[in-house]
Amino acid sequence: MKLAFAAQMKEMDRVAIEERGIPSLDLMERAAEGIADVVGDLAGEQGISAGREKKLFLPEVSGEILIGDCRRTWKKTPGQGERRVAVFVGPGNNGGDGVAAARLLKERGWDAAVFLVGDRSRLTPDTAAMERRLAEVGLTLRPFPTDTTDLCEMYAWCAGCDVFVDALFGVGLCREVSGLFALAIALMNTYNDIPTVSADIASGLHADTGKVLGCAVRAAATVTFSLAKPGQFVDQGALYTGRLIVHDIGIPEEVIATQTLNVESIDAVMVKEALPSRRADGHKGDFGKDYILAGSVGFTGAPVLAAHACARMGAGLVTVGTPSSAWGVVAGKCLEEMAYPLPEQNGKLSAAAYEGIMEKLRGCDAALIGPGLGRSGESDALLCRLVSVIQQPLLLDADGINALCAHMDSLYQRAGRVTVLTPHDGEFARLGGDLEQTDRLRAAQDFAKRWDCVLVLKGHRTIVAAPDGRAAVNTTGNSGMAKGGSGDALSGMLLALLGQGVEPYAAACAAVWLHGRAGDRAAQELGEVSMLPSDLIGQIAAAVMELQGR
Repeated sequence: MKLAFAAQMKEMDRVAIEERGIPSLDLMERAAEGIADVVGDLAGEQGISAGREKKLFLPEVSGEILIGDCRRTWKKTPGQGERRVAVFVGPGNNGGDGVAAARLLKERGWDAAVFLVGDRSRLTPDTAAMERRLAEVGLTLRPFPTDTTDLCEMYAWCAGCDVFVDALFGVGLCREVSGLFALAIALMNTYNDIPTVSADIASGLHADTGKVLGCAVRAAATVTFSLAKPGQFVDQGALYTGRLIVHDIGIPEEVIATQTLNVESIDAVMVKEALPSRRADGHKGDFGKDYILAGSVGFTGAPVLAAHACARMGAGLVTVGTPSSAWGVVAGKCLEEMAYPLPEQNGKLSAAAYEGIMEKLRGCDAALIGPGLGRSGESDALLCRLVSVIQQPLLLDADGINALCAHMDSLYQRAGRVTVLTPHDGEFARLGGDLEQTDRLRAAQDFAKRWDCVLVLKGHRTIVAAPDGRAAVNTTGNSGMAKGGSGDALSGMLLALLGQGVEPYAAACAAVWLHGRAGDRAAQELGEVSMLPSDLIGQIAAAVMELQGR
């Protein structure tokens, strides 16, 4: 799914309105329809939200509100009378979407109240027009109260709501939220049992980076318009957006096509297209001959996990080179993969291993260096030498990355060859990636372009970036995967796809999505607490078959 930055959306809106002659109020009405539909969904009108308990059939609830010296009681009897919605709007066009949605909900039988946060004198022309339409159904814009008594009354009224609508800020927000806007956000976040539907983006989120600007609405659902935004997938935005619904408001496809949309979210369709087909008459040499340089004394699990994952991901032949003192353990656990010993010094690779590695590499299609190799001056020098001479697609992970940190010039010697790096945030910082001055998405794009590599920046919502500016955000995975060995499994899966000739950026996207999906399946079966990386590897086959519709 293609993602659009705030500036790109603003330009698309401008072209649609000014150059294509589409009335801005028509776009706003269509946006409001999407909001109203999702509000009805959350309240049980249509029953689309599987697994959500329908509030209309809950027992009677009541409570007490105390603000300062003001005390108010409230009561709600679900299933009797009108459903209730509180709509919080700002003076901008995002607020106009909310005003129009309130009118539609009133026409559908809802008890609605619309609270204006901010200066009425700053209402945009379109929002003012929607206010006039609101009056036609008997509603007015109520000023967000500042007096304690009025504030207490509003809290008590809101406590009886079925749904809140957040239309405070649109995608253009780039400053810290404060004052009454922060108070309105706090109100919506106070009632954990009342879902909030955000218009376009959860207010308080930066649309490009996903960072929380002071405070932000924790939406149950976000109805975003025309295209999803990067900030709904990365950083804290992934946690605050809730269920994301992309709603078409009528911006023509040819207008959208005027923008260069080089950021996307990884989905099943994209991954299915990336997976290589297998010839019915193929043999093991047709599906990739892959080389893994991994392991050391005390770290024998990493090469085994990487090798197993590589084989599960379809590799025809997997060869594992490991220090001689670790070889017996690794070989004993690699039944389908071929492990062989290499010269070592103190349990880690020595310079004498170079010729043996290069001999095995000559017949291979792709190579992985790093998992569990450990660090020494001699092994680091060996790895950097290998980086400069290996001609095949090369994947660096873990200690392969650590060895590279002090010798980044080795990457310049790989100009024109495929290089993939898979760091987590700490390793990325040691490589020179900048996460202090910019956001993860931009930092990943800048790094991939500078070093002419495909970067897989691991973490919650892993980011894949290519040298040509393309970037993708993963949408699968869970916290049960935050265990030693999960990264080794990912590296093995990615190596298998590189060895089968999949384009590197597509291979990285497919590997991280399937890795996360296999992890999700493992968590469903065993729980996030108890699942292991080996359980994830055991779910790779099911994840692939699920993708293929089998």
